[in-house]
Amino acid sequence: MDVTSKPTCHIVRPNHAYDGKQGLSYFQGVAAETVGATGICMHLLTIPPGVRAKAHLHEAHETAIYVLSGEAHTWYGDRLEHHVIVHAGELFYIPAGVPHLPANLSSTPCTAIIARTDPNEQESVVLLPELDALVPA
Repeated sequence: MDVTSKPTCHIVRPNHAYDGKQGLSYFQGVAAETVGATGICMHLLTIPPGVRAKAHLHEAHETAIYVLSGEAHTWYGDRLEHHVIVHAGELFYIPAGVPHLPANLSSTPCTAIIARTDPNEQESVVLLPELDALVPA
């Protein structure tokens, strides 16, 4: 193996955003697309006040979320029958394949760090439009 093909360390400055399939804008982070990650994706998300995502799941990948500021309401389960409010300083785990829909119902932004076991930013996102109407807008 020559030096040019050997993995190396990277700094990622989250100053570029991209629109996710889920209907939210994510700040670019650690991913296959940015640093060649092979087992993890981690990025920064700010949900503006009154904004919610589309119902979705990540097929075969776990998600871990750390809320830095604000709070996020999340409905989850096969029919989005469960509800939790994740506050600043709390972590939230979503197993692979679990439908969920996050929203910011407050008057202030909610910012979180999100990590998934899928190294690709959007590859494992599966939209579930049939569940969107189950959570009041």
